[in-house]
Amino acid sequence: MDETLAVKSLGALAQETRLRIFRALVAQGPQGLTPGQLSESLGVASTALSFHLKELSHAGLVSQERDGRHLIYRAEFGAMNDLLQFLTAHCCQGQPCEVTTPVPVCTTC
Repeated sequence: MDETLAVKSLGALAQETRLRIFRALVAQGPQGLTPGQLSESLGVASTALSFHLKELSHAGLVSQERDGRHLIYRAEFGAMNDLLQFLTAHCCQGQPCEVTTPVPVCTTC
């Protein structure tokens, strides 16, 4: 991941509703959620939800797939893991980190 893409990803997540949407999709895992499910669980109006999903999609953090009449939105775990790796690539100037809990990286999604 380059710096430009990292800034785009972080910018997309730097809004409360989009962060909540992304976290809900991450928690759901690879099966994803429909806009109706997201709207209901997060209490976000469908028009606002559509706008925020578009922003997350443009940043590469969310994908959509049509399943019959429904759209399924999923977190892009590869993009999330790339962002986490970019943010921690030069941690602690090459010295062992003081952080005792490693950053979780999803390897099953």
